[in-house]
Amino acid sequence: MSATGTTKKPSVLFVCVHNAGRSQMAAAYLTALSGGAIEVRSAGSEPAALVNPAAVAAMAEDGIDMSAEIPKVLSTDAVRESDVVITMGCGDTCPIFPGKRYEDWELKDPAGQGVDAVRPIRDDIKSRVRALISELLPVPESPEGEPKP
Repeated sequence: MSATGTTKKPSVLFVCVHNAGRSQMAAAYLTALSGGAIEVRSAGSEPAALVNPAAVAAMAEDGIDMSAEIPKVLSTDAVRESDVVITMGCGDTCPIFPGKRYEDWELKDPAGQGVDAVRPIRDDIKSRVRALISELLPVPESPEGEPKP
């Protein structure tokens, strides 16, 4: 039985200043934990040259490889094409479009921090991403009307 429904995949954009730590970790978790059921983007208002090595190391400890990621500049199109825009300290640099869901996640900035300082930020992001997935992807019901385990 094939799924031929016209339901569009929800899309999420994570934005922070440098797109080198928080937004990259959030995007990596959302990609991994949603199993591809959510379209994921990340960007920064002033992208860094490289992803934060401590963030890469902290994510690797949890089985997620971010080593090939590259910080990207925030574009108006990325915001326009996303259903949910989650900012992480980018202030007023994020364009606002009507009909979008905006959230601001207050997270410590991992820039210049070691892996020990990044781990709690990573864990906070993972928890928030899990909650976001539960909001965006309803649990399918079994034929008896009970949610599947």
